[in-house]
Amino acid sequence: MSIRQHARRLIWPVALMIVSLALMLVPAHMLGRVAESEAVPLAITALTYFAAAWLASRILALALDKAGRRRRPYPRLLRDLVAALLFLVAFAATVSLFMGQGAVGALAGSGLILAMLGFAIRNVVADTLSGIALGVEGPFRIGDWVDIDGLVRGKVIEIGWRTTRILTRDATYTILPNSQIARQRITNYSAPKPKYRAQVAITLDHTLPISSARKLMLDAVKEARLIQHDPAPDVRVLSYDEAGITYALRYWLARFDRDVDCRDEVYSLVDEALRDAGMVAPHRRIELIGAADGMRPAPLVRTGPDKPDRGLSAAQ
Repeated sequence: MSIRQHARRLIWPVALMIVSLALMLVPAHMLGRVAESEAVPLAITALTYFAAAWLASRILALALDKAGRRRRPYPRLLRDLVAALLFLVAFAATVSLFMGQGAVGALAGSGLILAMLGFAIRNVVADTLSGIALGVEGPFRIGDWVDIDGLVRGKVIEIGWRTTRILTRDATYTILPNSQIARQRITNYSAPKPKYRAQVAITLDHTLPISSARKLMLDAVKEARLIQHDPAPDVRVLSYDEAGITYALRYWLARFDRDVDCRDEVYSLVDEALRDAGMVAPHRRIELIGAADGMRPAPLVRTGPDKPDRGLSAAQ
């Protein structure tokens, strides 16, 4: 909601506050018979409490929206929480005003009912408390791209009291209970900045020297249009084993929603460069191992670096 809309919403709280204060300042003799009842001054005071809570909640919402323009927007849950606390204070003050010392006894007598109600809605309470924790700690905000470990990956659309709504890259609208999110590991790809580094693993044959492989891949991704070139991409060796040399081609992204397209572009450019250079990825090799007992060598089919499959000897 814009600041101008919030300013318009301040009109009615301000008007109610002015009316309630005016009624409190009006002398009793000007109210006539209405002032003879003891409940009238109390009702006017209670009206002032709620008007003040209403006005304060709108002002704080305006301040949060103004601060959110400089940074990421604050979740709606935080504004709702502040408003609920202010109205709760106004309600408690009104109860104390009308019931006096009897308010404590009335609340104590309803303890059993409150306990039974709390047990019945324990799941709702857990989701709500988790939502309050998420709103206060702020591990993510509206518009952030997040990965809820084992649950969903997408863009945060709304943070509510009980649930958080996430839109995936496949346009799937997912609603998750806040208590379930609070128990998972959260990865935020938009904080503290939307730019982050990704990488792809590429395995090449030993016949291609590491320096040549590094230059070939870096020259290939220079033509990439989706990735960031400042900082520049780089290549690191991940492993050196029988299957080949595995490289990590690392590059920077401006936004998480481009992750799939950038990975596709990088793989396509590297594949084209390898084929132009006459190189192919490692393939299955068939080697001959001589037998010490005079039998003809049996073929060894390597299906992986650690799982050879020996063929039967011809002598058998």
